[in-house]
Amino acid sequence: MASLVVLAASWGRHPGHVVNALIAIFLIGAVLAAVHHAEVVAHRVGEPYGSLVLAVAVTVIEVALIVTLMVTSDKDTATLARDTVFAAVMITLNGIVGLALVVGALRHHLAVFNAEGSGSSLATVVTLAGLTLVLPTFTTSAEGPEFTGAQLTFAALASAALYGMFVFTQTVRHRDFFLPVPTGVPGRDPVDEDGDGHADPPSTRTALISLGLLVVALIAVVGLAKVESPAIEDAVAAVGFPGGFVGVVIALLVLLPESIAAVRAAARDKVQISLNLAYGSAMASIGLTIPAIAIASIWLDGPLVLGLDGTQTVLLAMSVIVSVLTVVPGRSKPLNGGVHLVLLAAYVFLSIKP
Repeated sequence: MASLVVLAASWGRHPGHVVNALIAIFLIGAVLAAVHHAEVVAHRVGEPYGSLVLAVAVTVIEVALIVTLMVTSDKDTATLARDTVFAAVMITLNGIVGLALVVGALRHHLAVFNAEGSGSSLATVVTLAGLTLVLPTFTTSAEGPEFTGAQLTFAALASAALYGMFVFTQTVRHRDFFLPVPTGVPGRDPVDEDGDGHADPPSTRTALISLGLLVVALIAVVGLAKVESPAIEDAVAAVGFPGGFVGVVIALLVLLPESIAAVRAAARDKVQISLNLAYGSAMASIGLTIPAIAIASIWLDGPLVLGLDGTQTVLLAMSVIVSVLTVVPGRSKPLNGGVHLVLLAAYVFLSIKP
């Protein structure tokens, strides 16, 4: 509610640096609140609808930030969607996964998870990334690393189909592959008073309240993003970073709640939940954002560059190889997490100093 008050007070104005900093704090708070309430609603309605609630909430935030910057910016935003989606992939594959593995392995000797479920998640992420971020660099129908209208339509439909198939697999067909590996240690497993094998959901009243607050939070995020969009670009330019770093900022903002939740789950020896959050966020970022951006591009002027450059392609390839080697055994040492974090550090550094 406070974010809505701030939005009403700042709408249509050009605030100074101090006020922009305060607005940014409320924007981050609105993002955290939106994802928290989405998680509450998701837990109440159950699967498969629960996963869709959280994914749609996060995607609305991401698309709102991307489209707002593309519409309001007077700078070149042709690569903004690509940079943001790629940043989300690198942060999830290496940052969230790396932190979860390090925390889980250090606290419990080994980080244990279900290789079947995590392998399916990773395969979907890799396919989505390849179709939408790698192929545009090599297609020849359009000049440069861009899709033609028909190619973009195919990529959007394929992304949505892949994401839909994965959600069905995760929540209906093979749900057990994505549940935490039981530890048998008191205090670590979810509270399950009815003995159905799953943590007990919140009450209907709590879920309805969270649903209403979720709508409020999303309105605040979209509005505050529009107010803050010039400040985000100016801040990146002021510190001398390339324009593409704006995408990293957006991805970090959107994925902050998932990162915190993943680390907490790993600390409780629920690394499978951490990997579900990481790979699920990557899939949502591609599988839902690309179709939304494809639709928005009908009304947006200018080119839409999706193809990765050479450095980004190499980093993605290294991340995929390391991720496969991490997931296949079904358990991990701290070293595996450290390797992922080094890859993330390399990505951030090369984003600043390409």
